[in-house]
Amino acid sequence: MSYLDGSAPDKIAVLGAGSWGTTFAKILGDAAAGTDRKVVLWGRRQEVVDQINDLHRNPRYLSTTELPQNITASVDVKEVLKDAELVVLAVPAQTLREQLRSLAGHLAQDAVVVSLMKGLELGTDQRMSQVIEAELGLSSDRVVVISGPNLAMEIARQEPTASVVACTDENTAKWVATLCKPKYFRPYTVDDVVGVEIGGIVKNVIALCVGICEGQKVGDNTKASVITRGLAETTRLALALGGKAETMAGLAGLGDLVATCSSALSRNHTAGRMLGEGLTLDEVNNRMTQTAEGIKSGRAVSDLAAKIGVDMPITNAVVGVLEGKLTVDELGPLLLARQLKSEGE
Repeated sequence: MSYLDGSAPDKIAVLGAGSWGTTFAKILGDAAAGTDRKVVLWGRRQEVVDQINDLHRNPRYLSTTELPQNITASVDVKEVLKDAELVVLAVPAQTLREQLRSLAGHLAQDAVVVSLMKGLELGTDQRMSQVIEAELGLSSDRVVVISGPNLAMEIARQEPTASVVACTDENTAKWVATLCKPKYFRPYTVDDVVGVEIGGIVKNVIALCVGICEGQKVGDNTKASVITRGLAETTRLALALGGKAETMAGLAGLGDLVATCSSALSRNHTAGRMLGEGLTLDEVNNRMTQTAEGIKSGRAVSDLAAKIGVDMPITNAVVGVLEGKLTVDELGPLLLARQLKSEGE
């Protein structure tokens, strides 16, 4: 198989034709320019699939982006998966397990699976790589996580971006990295899957808090404080689960956190801003066209932290707002009223 001998696959499947799934398919397609390698997208909506095939565009999510000619799309997941030696998953985190059960028998033998998802499963508190391994019966050396400061719209415009490819097996990570390296996207490899996933999960919750600050029109001091202390509690959780401190200081930790908390393109920042402006959670969900994973995963992060004894005050406060136990006006005073201590504690 390709990942074992280092050869390039003939076909790559990408499941999920939203903004990030389509953008990553473009990354793979551009990286395959001049080869016979095919990239096939699976989408739920026939009209989106038809537009990708006929117009080489996905107007619903990437209105101005032209997709490479080597990308095609289908609503038939079995056909998309057939003979694909690399399978990329870009579906909502809370639906992953159900979707995996529907495709488990159609995965090519020895296929490598890549997770682009940044969420923690409600109920089990499992990371996406854990769900993939459990449902597909895969060993960790066949499951890869990609994460970093990767706002889809900027990458679709081919603005220079770096990311992290994480796998417990270094050779698998390097193999995937070679397949997603067009001139505008620079992948780095690490073996810290836990740290990379936790960085991508918790930053969504912290971005909700920064967005709330934005909606309340507070200044940069406040937002910088939330980002910095948010990184501290993200790091505490990652280390408690076996992640590495250097990962949290890198692209999948600090880099992703800064991008998500700072950009108007961030769904979680946008959702938080609307909450800060006084909208209810139902109103925010009705206005959002795509999933803000922090809203879905916040409770799971809080539960996991409590289970293993990690203090995460910002996360807990955001969850309190999401669940109607706190108002946005109470969030700031609550955090500032915490007991004084050393910054390094």
